[in-house]
Amino acid sequence: MKFDPKIHHRHSIRPKDYDYAQAGGYFVTIVTRGRACLLGEINNYKMKLSVAGQIVEEQWNTIPDHFPSVELGAFVIMPNHIHAIILCRGVVSTPPVVSTPRPCA
Repeated sequence: MKFDPKIHHRHSIRPKDYDYAQAGGYFVTIVTRGRACLLGEINNYKMKLSVAGQIVEEQWNTIPDHFPSVELGAFVIMPNHIHAIILCRGVVSTPPVVSTPRPCA
């Protein structure tokens, strides 16, 4: 069955007034647009990363360089999503934006 946001929707279990900038551990899932399998494929029960998947893995490992108060926990890349645990040791500040991202043409 193809994903249909009118049928397949999740209700957030997050507390509405919780400050996610405070110290703590966070489980994060990020899904590709349209759930497209852009990050790789599974062959013989092993994940084979695509170029995009390799970039995601490389960039994941640079997060502490940009956010010194963040520690990386477990991380797994699947064909159309990633699961990660991020540990924040204190208030996480947003780095200044160098340039405005533009959509691909």
